[in-house]
Amino acid sequence: MAALLLTTYAALLLVTVACGQEMAFRPAPTAVFPPSALLDGRFESYTQGSDGTCLTGIIQCPVDEDGPPAWSPDGTRLAFHSTRDVNYEIYSVAPDGSDPRNLTASYTQEMFPVWSPDGASILFTSNRDGNLDVFLLRGGDGAVVNLTANPGADRSPAWSPDGSQIAFASDRDGDWEVYVMGAGGGEPHNLTNSKGWDGEPAWSPDGTRIAFTSTRNGNADIYVVDRSGDRARRLTRGDSDDRSPAWSPDGSRIAFVSNREGNPDIFVMNADGRAQRNVTRDRAWDYLPAWSPDGRHLAFSTNRDGNWEIYTVQLDTGLTRNLTLHPATDDRPAWSPDGRRIAFASDRTARFQIYVAYY
Repeated sequence: MAALLLTTYAALLLVTVACGQEMAFRPAPTAVFPPSALLDGRFESYTQGSDGTCLTGIIQCPVDEDGPPAWSPDGTRLAFHSTRDVNYEIYSVAPDGSDPRNLTASYTQEMFPVWSPDGASILFTSNRDGNLDVFLLRGGDGAVVNLTANPGADRSPAWSPDGSQIAFASDRDGDWEVYVMGAGGGEPHNLTNSKGWDGEPAWSPDGTRIAFTSTRNGNADIYVVDRSGDRARRLTRGDSDDRSPAWSPDGSRIAFVSNREGNPDIFVMNADGRAQRNVTRDRAWDYLPAWSPDGRHLAFSTNRDGNWEIYTVQLDTGLTRNLTLHPATDDRPAWSPDGRRIAFASDRTARFQIYVAYY
């Protein structure tokens, strides 16, 4: 599959598996994860042993690193974070790689951009006030506003589909919980209130519910809660770890990652938790499911060929396809809104760069 090199700078490969604040699958065969970003300008690699322990190695990040791509709702821009000005800042670029713009221009670390549903504003995580907070890059005047402004760590922001609210994860109460607040600011409301780790919030397409991952019962499971915080429902059960919920575009299904069959695979279930099925079924590691806009396919990252590749699976037939076909590491797929392209990160030129492949 031919892929267009989108940037001439390196793209930082990000994953959501870490020790401490993040969770790692357990138990599992010894495996090495791709790097995970740190907000101090380094990246961290992880090795997980069969007992679930994590060994950490930290290396100084090369200059000119660009982060994974996030498509604007109209498909005309890709947002990413970049160290091309030494520290991480939020940039956007046209899908052909032209017209890169520095949107934040600060001396601190800004990462993980998320477009608003109307494409006018961007949420991101930053330590510009001394700790991790969720900031709003406001459309129109370009002002940067600290929405959370709390001594705790706030991260993983997600817009509601109508753009009126945001969900995010925070440890402000001593453990990680999911909060919701107005998109313009205000007092956050704790949705989860458990003693476990609650995170990875994902809004349903109709905006009435939020799926999240929780360890309140010992292992990681997928839960759904109303946007008011009422009626939290556990959708997955068992001794395995289930995480990374992703709603289908029509809201009828949820994709997630589970190691219930010994290694992480991509599963799909109905939005009420019924009809859970393994859609990747491979002995390797499959993670980071991303729905196609028509809901017929999932893109995901896998190391089934000995290196990390981007695969897709057709859900009604189970047919899989290697989209990238390259000995390098290809990771972090993101579908364009029209479903014709997939952006991803690759180190095929010895540095991680952003590519776009036609599907």
